[in-house]
Parts: sequence; C-alpha cells; structure tokens
Amino acid sequence: MSVVNGTPEQRRTIVVGITGGIAAYKAVQVVREFVRAGHDVHVVPTEGALRFVGLPTLEALSRNPVTTSVFEDVAEVRHVSLGRRADLVVVAPATADSLAKMAAGLAGDLLGTTLLATEAPVVVAPAMHPQMWEHPATRANLATLRARGVHVVGPVVGALTGDDAGIGRMSEPEDIAAAALAVLDQTTDARRTAGRGPSLQADATGTGARGEQGDLAGVHVVVSAGGTREPFDPVRFVGNRSSGRQGVAIAADAASRGASVTLVSANVDAGLTAGLDARIVPVGSALELAEAVHAAAAEADVVVMTAAVADYRPAEVLQEKLKKDAQGERMTLELVRNPDVLADLVANRRAGQVIVGFAAETEPDRDARIELGRAKIARKPADLLVVNHVGWSAGFEREENRVEVLVPGGAVVREAAGTKAEVATVLLDLVATALT
Repeated sequence: MSVVNGTPEQRRTIVVGITGGIAAYKAVQVVREFVRAGHDVHVVPTEGALRFVGLPTLEALSRNPVTTSVFEDVAEVRHVSLGRRADLVVVAPATADSLAKMAAGLAGDLLGTTLLATEAPVVVAPAMHPQMWEHPATRANLATLRARGVHVVGPVVGALTGDDAGIGRMSEPEDIAAAALAVLDQTTDARRTAGRGPSLQADATGTGARGEQGDLAGVHVVVSAGGTREPFDPVRFVGNRSSGRQGVAIAADAASRGASVTLVSANVDAGLTAGLDARIVPVGSALELAEAVHAAAAEADVVVMTAAVADYRPAEVLQEKLKKDAQGERMTLELVRNPDVLADLVANRRAGQVIVGFAAETEPDRDARIELGRAKIARKPADLLVVNHVGWSAGFEREENRVEVLVPGGAVVREAAGTKAEVATVLLDLVATALT
C-alpha cells in the first residue's frame, strides 16, 4: 500500500465518485484516507450526493475544486481529461442506480463521462437495501461490471437506515481505501513488469482473478451434508431424514464460484454427488463426521455445517443383531450425548475463518423459530446461523427450503425461500461478503 506523504513517484491521481445514497457521508473519510496517503484526489459527486454532503466539505478535504457538470471547464474538456489523468477511480457509495448506469454505459453527468473516458482500474463500494442488492437486475449489473474488470469491495452485513439490518451496508472507509490502494499498487507493478496497460486480473482483496473466476476463487470451503446414523447393532441405527440436498447444493455453488471444496458426506445418496467438483469424504456416525470435519477445517477458510448431526448415540453397540423376542413388548435404548461439532469449531476457529451453522427447527411460527435461533447463536456464536424450517412436509427430503439467517447478537440479516440451489446462492453471497 502507498505510504503517507508519498514521494512524487508514489503520488497518484485518484478520482473518487460519490453517488446519492445515505452512505455518502462515509465517503468523506475515503477521500481523507487517500489524501493522507499522499495522493492527488479529485472528487466527482452526483447531484444526489450533494444532498448528503456539501461541496465545500469535499473541496476542503480533497484540496481540489469539485464540480458535477460537464459544462464547466469546457476548454479543458474536463469530462474526458479527468478520466484520462486518473490512475484509479473509486465510486463510494455505489448505489443500485449508479451500478445500473455504469453497466449500461450511460454518461449523463461528469461521473458517467469520467468512467467511460478512463483506462484506469475502477473500484466500486456498493451500498443499498438488502432487497435491492439481491434483485436480479443488480446481480446482473454487477456480473457485467466484474466481467469488464471492475473491482467490488463489499457490501457488508450490518445496520442500515431506520431499523433495518442486513447485507448492503457500505464497507468501512478504511477498508475501501486499503483495498483500492492495493489495486493501485498491483496495477502499477503490472505496468512496470509488462510495460502495458492496467492489469484487471486481481480483485480488491488482492487474492487473484476473483472477478473473472468467481468471488470464492482461492478459498477452501468445507461443507458437511446429510444425516448421521448412530448404530446400536450391525443392522439398525438411530438417524434422521436429512437427504443432504442442501449441503450438496452449497458445495456445488461454492465450486462454481471458484472455491476448492471438501464435502463431508454423511450417508448422502451417491446420485446427488455425481459430477460434483469436490473432494468427498464419506462418513456414517456423528463421531466419524466430527473427526472428518475437524481434520478438514484445519486448513479451511470457510466451514458450513449443513449436516443434521445426531445429538445422541447408543451407549452400547451390539456386535450381533438384537432379537425382538428377547425384549418383550417394550425396549429401552440408553443414549449418550455426542460432541457438539459446531460449538467446537467456533471455539477453535482461526482468525479470519468463517463458520456457518445450521439449526433445523420444527417450530412453524417464524418469530418463535427466530427466537430459537437466537438462543442457539448465543450459545455457539458462529459467523452466520441458518435457521431452516423442517417438519413432516418441509425441509428434509424436499427440493425446497425456507431459511432465516442470523448473526451474533441475534439480528436477522437475510431470509430466503425457494429451491435449495437458490438458498445456497443467498448463503454464499453472505459468506463471500464476510470474507472481504
């Protein structure tokens, strides 16, 4: 990253575009970070942005004149020259509207023309309501921009305007500045090495070509799937109805996003995992699953505990089939508690490792189900807890699922209902955000 009060060789021209969202007030600190790092900063706000932040503030902090109009400094052809001079362009916040305009190549104001005129790397920091972030139009616009080499920082999960919370909060200014300067350094190095234009192969986190390969490229994801079976003789077991469909869907989506995937498969039908781009570790019981997950988690960036793990197992496992004639009309089976795999993972996770837990609940009332989830995440503070509704005709052995996603503290940051593949996409969007 560039240093404070950099030398002339390190001093670069950075354009900061600010669009009309409530997070515009945080963009002031982004500008300050770049100025403190010794760069020449030019702010290009939209008219909407100036409703949140005053022009004098932006001029004072950037130490350069600020305008929104293509009709000022016409002789300089400012709407073209600014983009050409820029070594880096950062848009923070990037609203849903601004992302749509960028994807469409619209140039109705100075920011739009600057973005079209520049050959510098572009970094955007989205900020919007969760439903806007998840809307298919926004997702399509982001995919278009990523394909063009635009770097995306955030958004993150957190408090939004009013009483809302969820994914859509703009990343913190320090994080945006650090990520953008990393892109600038990589671009400078690439130019110096290759002697050609800016490199668009690394994303804002500096982990490689995630923009082209997927937002989980270079990430090791461990997923547990299915249901454990606890034997009490060679032919019988205590188990559950989990098919493993949700876990397999998560593993498949993670692989499609570029992740290296390990699937700890507890009694999952082989037909469900056929063709899956993952290392598959078959297990049977809860103890076997715990051993396999802990071994894989040692080198994992993300662990998703989708499997339905039996809370108890038979105290004694017979070596021969138990005869019903020897039991009479009733049989008593003594059970002992299994290790709590999720709690152990949370207690022993490495710095930066993301842990996702699942809580299958039969409670039909949404609010009551969420309260059960809050109690669980208070005991086992995973980064995300997915509460899914199960029952005789819901959740298990179905193609559809309904979930509420909680974070430590109990806030519901996302709700989703649909196919298990669709739920997997929603969940991994949150995971990808948590990794940035």
